[in-house]
Amino acid sequence: MQLTGEITADRPLLVLAVKEEAQHLDTSLPVLLTGMGKVNAATALATALARGPLPSEVVNLGTAGALRSGWTGTHVIGTVIQHDLDSRVLHTLTGESYGTPLTVGDPNGPTLATGDSFIDDEHARTRLAAQASLVDMEGYALAAAAHRAGVPLRIVKHVSDDAGEGAARTWRETVAECARVLADWASRNIPAHH
Repeated sequence: MQLTGEITADRPLLVLAVKEEAQHLDTSLPVLLTGMGKVNAATALATALARGPLPSEVVNLGTAGALRSGWTGTHVIGTVIQHDLDSRVLHTLTGESYGTPLTVGDPNGPTLATGDSFIDDEHARTRLAAQASLVDMEGYALAAAAHRAGVPLRIVKHVSDDAGEGAARTWRETVAECARVLADWASRNIPAHH
């Protein structure tokens, strides 16, 4: 976890997983790097929000794998789900619901599936494509932490790979360009960016 800048109630907090995704950001806004995965994302954001003050909103910028052919570009997410939590079994065991889908940002935006596995095989991609258009490793965890703190959240993902075979290599090759596109999106769409 690395926080650059100071969180204030009148400005957004930008949240990204790793420095590679943030390398082209040029902003005076506070930036939180959480590390990869759901646990790192949730604990880093929850810690930053618990210290206070709360930001005006949280904006998660990051890369995502495309679960369906033809998905490219930058997307403001509408719903996030956890693809690696068996909610049905947990409900059977306890009668409680865990990991229900969360609405974020653009209600008409695509669904993002979050899990701790980097998806890079066709079987997993096909299975997840039945539930979502994009996949990442932090979105749901950030949404859960922001919702619990009562802070508005937007999740903005740029497609870095096709979540199929070779996705890890593709991510390494495309992350710098993805970071440039995300920084450009932030400068055009986030109030008080500079």
